[in-house]
Amino acid sequence: MADWSGIVVPELEELDQFALGMTIAEVKELHGLDEIVKLSWNENLFGPLPGVLDAIHAELENIWLYPEQPYIDFRNEVAAVWGVRPTNVVPAHGSLALLGHVASLLLRPGDRVVVPALTYGLYAQISATRGAVVERVPMRELEIDLEALAERARTVDARIAWVCDPNNPTGAALDPSDWAGFLDGLPDRCVAVVDEAYGDFVAPERRTRREVDVLDGRRVIVLRSFSKLYGLAGLRLGYALLDEPLVGYLDLLEEPYNVNCVALAAGCACLRARAAVDERRDLVAAARAQLADELRSVGFEPLPSQTNFVLARVDVDDVLLGDRLAERGLLIRPGSDYGLSGFVRVTVGPSELMERFGVELRDVCATLRSAVA
Repeated sequence: MADWSGIVVPELEELDQFALGMTIAEVKELHGLDEIVKLSWNENLFGPLPGVLDAIHAELENIWLYPEQPYIDFRNEVAAVWGVRPTNVVPAHGSLALLGHVASLLLRPGDRVVVPALTYGLYAQISATRGAVVERVPMRELEIDLEALAERARTVDARIAWVCDPNNPTGAALDPSDWAGFLDGLPDRCVAVVDEAYGDFVAPERRTRREVDVLDGRRVIVLRSFSKLYGLAGLRLGYALLDEPLVGYLDLLEEPYNVNCVALAAGCACLRARAAVDERRDLVAAARAQLADELRSVGFEPLPSQTNFVLARVDVDDVLLGDRLAERGLLIRPGSDYGLSGFVRVTVGPSELMERFGVELRDVCATLRSAVA
């Protein structure tokens, strides 16, 4: 094979690949199982919203056409939900694509970014691929410390402050009363880029209304996803809310026709199904409470969550716990994957699945504890 050192961008040589883990087929083969349930990737285990599959089927006859680049229908639907202008909306094939586009938009080699120490790992990785220096800011009792984040941003004159709200992997949502002070505390040229992938799980009266910041021309870019509450992870659809002068620049960074027509149709159907969204949010909240009870039943300590997953402190080896549950067809995320040993992250699912998880968890914990007794 050829030697590509010195040819590829040097920043990439210092980074590790995003850890995807084993495939479902590999896990089945390893443990001799016919079925695997992923409680490790925070997918929507309740399935798509009512009407979404009908919208997808209706659009299939148009897959021979390129989607219309302005995405007018989709932008209008997003604007109607959030009270912004269609010209504040930029669609993309998933919010992960937008992370890269925003980094390319704002960062030059040597720029600084600030990132909470415990959050989604791609913020730091994507920034580093653009040659930025990543400044990690300690958490405050496993929650994002906005005051410390702003202070570090001022100290290093950061260009981006990455914020995940609610945060992954902790599940905690920020207090809306802290947000305005955080923005005011950032240096002039720093942009708060807020990933609200899990924002739809937060009750409307509790969420931070950052679309108002966008309309007011604040240095805020909001990223949203259809992969979580809306259940469209396989279609890869997301969008950004941002100040109008930035939209043209972001369009330059995105490839033409970058969102497929089926995803757009499904997204519009989701945005129109407002009553179903409220029902799904309540369903997830009930399942989340049930999951927390199952975790407490074995002596674990679930942390407060406003998402479709729960992070819990455990008194057994988190990696070993994950391995033993995988042998029974249940995949969870050990906290050691995040440098957070002694914790596990578990995705919420239907009541029957949460009951099954509780039964298997109690049995596995009994075995692990007896082995060290």
